[in-house]
Amino acid sequence: MKRYITAAVMALFCLGIFCGFSAFNSPVQAASSEEKLTVLTPLGSPPSIKPKAMAPRLDTLEDKTIYIVDNGYPGSDLLLTEMAAWFEREMPETKALYKRKQAAMGGFEGIDEALWAEIKEKADAVIIGLGH
Repeated sequence: MKRYITAAVMALFCLGIFCGFSAFNSPVQAASSEEKLTVLTPLGSPPSIKPKAMAPRLDTLEDKTIYIVDNGYPGSDLLLTEMAAWFEREMPETKALYKRKQAAMGGFEGIDEALWAEIKEKADAVIIGLGH
């Protein structure tokens, strides 16, 4: 039985080679030397990028309010709550507030208007945790 399967596979292989070879030599398939092909690249051209200046650093964190914002990436709350606790322990004169962006806002892409309005009004600095 094994011998018949091997013979059948070999026969199909040889038939495939024979048919493929004859297809390449077929006059119908041959392109004329005068025919031109136009090929377009799907990559396109990237838009030009205008760099923006970084936000200026604060001279000190004393008596400042820092918002630590979590975008909802699984597990990032563990790091960011620990970061807020570090500020409380090591820099008690700095107020660090942990805030989680609303889940309905779609993680990184969405905008939590209420949270951003609060940050603009009350924060001196923001640390945003985006996941890995």
